[in-house]
Amino acid sequence: LILLTPFIPFFSIPVVWTLTNVIHNLAMYVFLHTVKGTPFETPDQGKARLLTHWEQMDYGLQFTSSRKFLSISPIVLYLLASFYTKYDAAHFIINTASLLSVLLPKLPQFHGVRLFGINKY
Repeated sequence: LILLTPFIPFFSIPVVWTLTNVIHNLAMYVFLHTVKGTPFETPDQGKARLLTHWEQMDYGLQFTSSRKFLSISPIVLYLLASFYTKYDAAHFIINTASLLSVLLPKLPQFHGVRLFGINKY
């Protein structure tokens, strides 16, 4: 929010909060759930090249403190965005869709799952 307000002064506060939420969730989706491999050499003989960063985190263990933090932070941002948009229906739908697109891939049931074969290789 602090970064967007000076550069886009003609947007209202609800629009800025919704943009902040959507941009944050989009960036986290790309970096955690679509990018595969590692930026450095690993001793796993290439196993990590087929896994996203979220799947590699903490050796695949679920509900660690880092995973909990990365799951709670979009929820907190969603609650703030919803509050500052005064629960306007249009903003609420956009923010909710954005939140779901980031939280659903984090569920343990989706560990290693590629829907419709997207991002399989």
